[in-house]
Amino acid sequence: MYLYVILFLLFMLFAQYVRNVDIFSSPFGPYDKKYAYFSESQRLELLDETRKMFNFGYDNYMKYAFPLDELDPIHCTGRGPDKENELNININDVLGDYALTLVDTLDTLAVIGNISEFQHAVKLVIEHVSFDKNSTVQVFEVTIRVLGALLSAHMLITDKFQPFGNVAPPDYDGELLSMAHDLATRLLPAFDNSLTGIPHPRVNLLHGVPENSVNETCTAGAGTLLLEFGILSRLLGDPVYESVARRSMEKLWHYRSNVTGLFGNVIDIQTGEWKGHLSGLGAGIDSFFEYMFKAFIIFGEEIDFHRFSETYEIIKYYMRKGRKECNSGTGFPPIYVNVDMKNGETINNWIDSLQAAWAGLQVLAGDLEEAICSHALFYSLWRRFGALPERYNWHLKTPEVFFYPLRPELVESTYLLYQATKNPFYLHVGKEILNSLNNYTKVKCGYATIHDVRKKDLEDRMESFFLSETCKYLYLLFDKDNPLNKQVDYLFSTEGHIFPLQSKLRKKVWEDDGIVFNEFSSQKSSPSVKGTSKKVTSESHSTCSQAYNLALKQFTGTSNGLNNDVTEYIAASNKTFSCDRIPDDKRYLLPIKSQYLRQLESLVGLSSAPEPLTCG
Repeated sequence: MYLYVILFLLFMLFAQYVRNVDIFSSPFGPYDKKYAYFSESQRLELLDETRKMFNFGYDNYMKYAFPLDELDPIHCTGRGPDKENELNININDVLGDYALTLVDTLDTLAVIGNISEFQHAVKLVIEHVSFDKNSTVQVFEVTIRVLGALLSAHMLITDKFQPFGNVAPPDYDGELLSMAHDLATRLLPAFDNSLTGIPHPRVNLLHGVPENSVNETCTAGAGTLLLEFGILSRLLGDPVYESVARRSMEKLWHYRSNVTGLFGNVIDIQTGEWKGHLSGLGAGIDSFFEYMFKAFIIFGEEIDFHRFSETYEIIKYYMRKGRKECNSGTGFPPIYVNVDMKNGETINNWIDSLQAAWAGLQVLAGDLEEAICSHALFYSLWRRFGALPERYNWHLKTPEVFFYPLRPELVESTYLLYQATKNPFYLHVGKEILNSLNNYTKVKCGYATIHDVRKKDLEDRMESFFLSETCKYLYLLFDKDNPLNKQVDYLFSTEGHIFPLQSKLRKKVWEDDGIVFNEFSSQKSSPSVKGTSKKVTSESHSTCSQAYNLALKQFTGTSNGLNNDVTEYIAASNKTFSCDRIPDDKRYLLPIKSQYLRQLESLVGLSSAPEPLTCG
């Protein structure tokens, strides 16, 4: 009898051990076996596969579509604006008869090391691209895709550090900067006749704001202009462009809720009234937060960082649900939900694919453990579908919007997390993404949009960001020797364009010249300057050395009137973000514990493990 009791007790102790063991640190765990090692030969093979993927899409665009904006990869034809249906904003917001895919892809050619084709592409852009077109486009899209691409290529050509070598085409004379100047000047009318200074969402490149223009715009559309407009101003020494973009961000900040500190997703540009009260991290608002922080990194104005830090904590206070810590404790997995800007209450149960970029911004902000969990949720979704549905209901475990247009956000976060941790887990994630793209989206002449992630049927469209971002981040993930992976003084825009962090971008030349500028004027300036980029006079600025130690301890009380609980939460936060390297003893442990990965698998319907679908 005693023997049975002893055996029973030993069995219970063993069962308790099995429940507590973390298979991510156990050599016998399936997750550990899958993710803990990545061979050098495999990395090189995937680097080559990514190069082939980019070349296949790019070569077919040049063969079948250029000088049109996009490639239709199924029928091997080109696509431009829908001139027969001006209301087709899904197409016309982006396409403007300016060889969009070629322009958007310029710096990717440099990243993959094809310098001769980069030089050839720059020449083609100079010779064939004009913005003197009767095209009505979205200010946000043309800014991040076209204006940003022109500035990035120009800065890579004129960068004295030459990360990719001498990439300048023969006889280059600043033409890309002049084109950027011309384009931005054509966008300026969007800021006119707006009582708030927040721009109209669309502008005709010939005639200005259309007569039937709506007075509503999304927060991201109005708040994701400052990097491109500000860089242009500082390269030209002309304050107009930076001023209108900064004024728009200032107004959005002014109109945020005075109770919660949250922003809505749609605003009336004439009254400042919020027409959409959804506050989240996805479509319509996502890149606004990104540019709050990146504006500080580029231009060094501390008000941008203070505002980002405050907003970051407000987001965590209202939107973050689930257990307190990412990688310890019990409860529902961490998830950021959509809330009502007026009171911070959850208003729906879906997340969207653009939110996958949030983990990358968390990496940049130094909040690494949170980034790991944010990323793991979207990776689990990818594992289930082989793509990211545009919108997913985490309560019902089903997509609500089914298509996947080859978006880069998950790849971007995967790349940034790998750079921060050097954990082979993220190389495996990249491998799965690459394989899925080849298995499900590769067609006769390129890569096609997935119409329904459940069925894997396709649409005949390859958006420019596939080559500009998705391929770029995948390539950088596998290319450990890429110059960008050995430098700290380059920053990616929200469209994945490369901006060197240069001292001249932290100077307002017009202030040195004693110019007094009326910030409420958007008067055009003449785009006649060529080759005005000046040489760098001092070393670049490091993000880590200037940003993180400011953090939340410098909360300045700029949110008088906020809910007292929110104010106390922000002021009491003493978390210090850092850029310290991952300790060697943790570097090759997998980033998220097995029980939490299984929990996420249950959340997205990958497994049947029971998990309460309530947030707390």
